Amino acid sequence: MHPQQARPQPPLYTAEERRRRDASPWTMLQGVLAPVQFIAFLISLVLVLRFLMTGEGLQAATVSVVIKTVLLYTIMVTGSIWEKEVFGVWLFARPFFWEDVFSFAVLALHTWYLIALATDSLGPNGLMWLALAAYFTYVINAGQFILKLRAARLQQSSAAAFGDDQLVPCK
Repeated sequence: MHPQQARPQPPLYTAEERRRRDASPWTMLQGVLAPVQFIAFLISLVLVLRFLMTGEGLQAATVSVVIKTVLLYTIMVTGSIWEKEVFGVWLFARPFFWEDVFSFAVLALHTWYLIALATDSLGPNGLMWLALAAYFTYVINAGQFILKLRAARLQQSSAAAFGDDQLVPCK
């Protein structure tokens, strides 16, 4: 194979996985939760940065990080249920293996934030810097899923051009 030639990627879904995905109520929930979580992230990011720059708004920033974290846990739990229904495994399904792996770093930092908040072990500035670290990993993870969605759409476009409807967008 020529070094510049990419190997064709396997489709994200088999026909049966696509059928299960389309029938699952968790598919729609994931589609709603992802942008809601992203909006919560953007609002929280502004509040955290405001606190770090001005020293004002600690309570609002703290509440926003907790809300964002609850949304993260919700999307992770429902995403795991979705993977079980579609792929037969709770986590680390072939098409989303690396996204799931990195999700654990995201979860770890958000959980560390909650523990540090509950134990008052970092102080306000430390908590907000930890929130930024958690948000940095969240952005990387969201980027992984967006790239996967783009690749799936490109696969679907290619399949449609060749009359094969077996390739569909990812979660």
